[in-house]
Amino acid sequence: MPLIALTTTTTASATRLRLSKLRTAPATITTTSPAARSIITTSVIAPVKPEGRATQVGHIDAGCRTPHAARVDRGADHQTAGRGRLDRRWEAPAGTGLLVSFVLRPNPVLSLAAGVAAAQACGGGVRLKWPNDLLLNGAKVGGILVEVLPATAICGIGINLTWAPPGGAKLNQDRDVLLDRLRVELDRWASADVEDVLSTWRALSDTLGRRVRVDQGEHVIEGKAEDIGRGGELIVDGTPVAFGSVTHL
Repeated sequence: MPLIALTTTTTASATRLRLSKLRTAPATITTTSPAARSIITTSVIAPVKPEGRATQVGHIDAGCRTPHAARVDRGADHQTAGRGRLDRRWEAPAGTGLLVSFVLRPNPVLSLAAGVAAAQACGGGVRLKWPNDLLLNGAKVGGILVEVLPATAICGIGINLTWAPPGGAKLNQDRDVLLDRLRVELDRWASADVEDVLSTWRALSDTLGRRVRVDQGEHVIEGKAEDIGRGGELIVDGTPVAFGSVTHL
């Protein structure tokens, strides 16, 4: 079984996963696989090197069908060359956040399920911004990036704990305690019924009901965020939107 090196990455106020040495386009939603239980094999974090870079190395077993869900031994303490959504690159100071990755079985709304799990693990009024941000009092406190492989999905979750960039928020919670809660919630929601995921995401959403701008590069959509569809797409003035960078207006 080949080894795959994983390095945690971040957005401006959150951290996400980088899947190294794979030419697989990042994705936040898949629409063909049924809801399924999550899987993970043993993973370890290498000690932080003198230059401050931490690397997670794990065995990904596409044939694993354990009923026990997402499990990591440790989260990375520091990262210096992160990649987030839209290939944005960021850094996270040592010891300031929860930076973890999980190997899961794909399901149609895994990104939304991970958001629900993270928001419920955080508690304290953390809300969800489509497609993959965690907000605290309207400011970004964390983020999620899911990269889909043929038989597995890599879910990176990053949460600011004791530091945040300008305009961001920090949670100020114990990292190990939060990680334990996150494991439990991700276990639950990665294998939950799609309708349960969608209804709970709606209840936690800070996006639905707002006017939004969705930037898709060459195309911009503006209107009211009305709902999310069964595949996790955002419905803006009746139009399904499957990707894009969202601004709350």
